[in-house]
Amino acid sequence: QLQAFGGGLVQTGGSLRLSCAASGSILRFNAMGWYRQAPGTERELVARITSDGSTNYRDSVKGRFTISRDNAQNTVYLQINSLKPEDTAVYYCWSRVIVAQYWGQGTLVTVSS
Repeated sequence: QLQAFGGGLVQTGGSLRLSCAASGSILRFNAMGWYRQAPGTERELVARITSDGSTNYRDSVKGRFTISRDNAQNTVYLQINSLKPEDTAVYYCWSRVIVAQYWGQGTLVTVSS
């Protein structure tokens, strides 16, 4: 089970930190990450981190978003800085074990201009 926290309403240029807490060790996941979905759009990958710590980001968030993991806390974080109105979306926590995928509930991020 994955639980996402940390969304909210911020002004353009602001920051938030999203947390995804797993029930149990996150070491069992091959990868974890964050997707987002804005109204009327498809869900898209934002950032992903593998079990060995490798990360990848979608181009539009590079340099502004940072994904990290705390294995002791069984939590993955997404630090989001320099927020833009186009970052407004529901952010979903995601994980994968081999081919099985798991989703947490979304947390809404709203960026006001």
